[in-house]
Amino acid sequence: MQVRMNGKEMKLSENCFTLEDLLSEPPWSERKLLVELNGTVVRKETYAHTRLSEGDRIELVHFVGGG
Repeated sequence: MQVRMNGKEMKLSENCFTLEDLLSEPPWSERKLLVELNGTVVRKETYAHTRLSEGDRIELVHFVGGG
């Protein structure tokens, strides 16, 4: 399925049906993220039930520590 992630067109793997599926793949699997799907922030508790669709706009914001 084709989506726009962080402003770039990309094709998701065949087994990516939900946000949880997407975020379990590298490079996202080890990061703490804020997820926006089609302009709406998605709560982590709903990732497993949030289905992805052709043409979705996904924004993934990861947190970076510093000092």
